[in-house]
Formats: sequence, structure tokens, C-alpha cells
Amino acid sequence: MTITTALLIVQWNLGALQPIIYVWSLFMAVSVAIIAHNHNHVPIWRSRFLNIATDYWLTLFYGFPAFGWIPTHNKNHHFLNNKNGDYTITYRVSEKNNIFTLLSYPSISSYFQQKPIAAYLRTLLRSNRQKFYLAASQYLVLGLYYAVTIFVLNWKKAVLFILIPHQVSLFSILIFNYVQHVHTDEESRYNHSRNFVGLINLALFNNGYHTIHHEAPGIHWSKTPAAQKKIQNLIDSSLNERSFWWFLVRVYLLSPFHSRFGTVSKRLERINAPVSDRAITGAR
Repeated sequence: MTITTALLIVQWNLGALQPIIYVWSLFMAVSVAIIAHNHNHVPIWRSRFLNIATDYWLTLFYGFPAFGWIPTHNKNHHFLNNKNGDYTITYRVSEKNNIFTLLSYPSISSYFQQKPIAAYLRTLLRSNRQKFYLAASQYLVLGLYYAVTIFVLNWKKAVLFILIPHQVSLFSILIFNYVQHVHTDEESRYNHSRNFVGLINLALFNNGYHTIHHEAPGIHWSKTPAAQKKIQNLIDSSLNERSFWWFLVRVYLLSPFHSRFGTVSKRLERINAPVSDRAITGAR
């Protein structure tokens, strides 16, 4: 977060686009999304004040109020895990997995996530005014941030150095959710998620170890590799990908030319399997 903040300050003062620094800042925007996710599972600080301050800090660089993870992710996605009723469900529009479903998913998912956020705020307004004001104030702080940087300071810099990184942050985390669940089996004990077990974890806080994250969302991100290793042999090998980037190239660019590069839906395999086989598959 310190690096991300420093990059914004440097770019704003330089004025002109510096390609290397800009690409670095976009990568850090992706990191911010994952930090926001992790912080809502395991708060960074022991101090309540520091955690609230971090919520605001994350909000300014994530591009959406940090509390939004609670109703959409913690209380919904982790409870249903891509089953019907999950607002981030991957097969809402189509059972296919291609470049069109991938690129349309963030907008569709974002739209449906607004409903639980609004409901959560209404609940807080009735039951916990202090938490409601803290959540609502994140919208206010973000709105003021946009207003000052766009209308008072410099709208061109605001678009380039703030709005675009925000969209990268929001878009990327939804893409991660999509590829980690599309064509998996939401009813399976261990095959409900796809894992990316390569070098991407060194840069993105072990976010690729997704099965264990659903099994134990309360453990710190630094402990997920060791915990994942304990259940690795229970996960279908086709759901463990070495490279995130090769997966994207293979599935979304090469598979239209040859089906062997695509993914096979374990969800449809279960649905279409003979009744006698379903109990066995569901128990895995």
C-alpha cells in the first residue's frame, strides 16, 4: 500500500506518462484488490483504529468501499461457493467458458453484487448505526476523492492515474474469481475451485491457492501453501494450473482453434452423469 501510494504521488507530480512506472502502478492496483480481500478475512492489525484507517486507505486505491467484501464475499460467496444464490456465480448467463464469458463476467457480476450491498447497508442502518456510518463514510471519502482530483486538481491526471487503476483493480479481482471457479464442480468437496500454484503466488499473496482458501478462509495468506499441500492429493489434477498466464492464453485464445486447449465443465459432468455415479462424484 505504501508503494502504491508513492507511485501515485510520483506520477501525479511528473505529470507525463512514464510507461514503466505506469505498468508498475497497474500491477500494484491488482495487489490492492487482493489486500482488500485478505484484510476482510483476516484484518491486518490488532488495533481497531488501524483497521478502520486501513479500510479507508484501501477504499481510495481499490476504487470501491472496502466493506463491500463483507456482504458479497464473506457472507455470500464463501457460504454458497458458486452454488445457486451466489451473487458471483460463474454460470449465470452461460455454461461455456470462453473469451466472451470471461470479459463479460466482471460487469455482470458487479451488477448483481449491488443488491446484497444495499441490503447489508439497510440492515446496518436498523441494527448497528456505528457500523452503518463507517460503511457509508467509505462511499463519502471515495466520492470526495474523485470530486477533488477530477474537478479541482486535474481531471486528466485523475483519469490516468486514479480511475484507470481503479478499474484494473476491480476488473482483475473479478477475473480471478471467474477463472478460479468456472467449470469446477460447486457440489464437490475439493473440486469446487481451480488453483494456480506457480510463481504468481509470490507476487499476489498466495491468492492462487483457492481450494484451501474456501476450506479455511480464516487462516493468514502466508499459511495457505502449507495448508493446501495437505489436501493437494484430494483435488483433481486438472484443477491445478502451474501458470496463470498460460491458462489464459490456452483457454481463451487457443481453445477456439482446438478443443484440447479448453476446459471441461466438472459441473456438467456431474449433472449429466448417471444417477449411480453422482453420489460418488459429489463426495470427492
